[in-house]
Amino acid sequence: MNAFDLSGKVVLVTGANAGIGQAIAIALAQNGADIAALARREPADTIAAVARLGRRAVWIEGELGTAMPGDFVDRTVTALGRLDVLVNNAGTIRRCDAIDFSERDWDEVVDINLKSAFFLSQQAARYWRARDATGKIINIVSMLSFQGGIRVASYTASKSGLLGITRLLANEWAKLGINVNAIAPGYIATDNTTALREDAERSRDILARIPAGRWGEPGDLGGAAVFLASAAADYVHGAVLPVDGGWLAR
Repeated sequence: MNAFDLSGKVVLVTGANAGIGQAIAIALAQNGADIAALARREPADTIAAVARLGRRAVWIEGELGTAMPGDFVDRTVTALGRLDVLVNNAGTIRRCDAIDFSERDWDEVVDINLKSAFFLSQQAARYWRARDATGKIINIVSMLSFQGGIRVASYTASKSGLLGITRLLANEWAKLGINVNAIAPGYIATDNTTALREDAERSRDILARIPAGRWGEPGDLGGAAVFLASAAADYVHGAVLPVDGGWLAR
């Protein structure tokens, strides 16, 4: 038996248009999963990449933010027949000195990164509990779940909170057969880190601390996601797996 085989599993991935979400969706499909990609805009490239792997892929149109998450779990089940894994990847960031940080920038980030992830997890857990089924939730947290950072007050708060919620839900739901874990990406080359990579001084300082000596690529997260989504992680609850090139070990 291949404990990492995801054949027959359905995974809902939020923010799957590009970057980390897209890479995770493709990695899961490579191991047999069908993908529901939740996004505001049609994730055509992601769906095409999954289809080329011979797996099913559907777009769940929706926006995460101020409102409670819509009926995304029900729509996934309608489209693909079931739900086995939820990946809370969607996120946003605002950069500003804390002394000038606006309430709007606070709310927009916390609502997407933290509030929506919690209530979407709640939807998934209710679906599994109603069917006496098991399931897995993977939250994408951050290096700033461990550290303060600078100029990203709401991002740090939301990602620190999401790691805390990961542990809380693991405590409550492990007995239900629901695994809740997290992946903490390091400095990954995505849209959210464009400003850092274009700042020569900041990029140099970041690279100097990373033992691997390079920025991460979205595909570097794939293996961790496959592990936490698979039967290989059935006894893993409340864990956080850094994929950071050694940043936290420095």
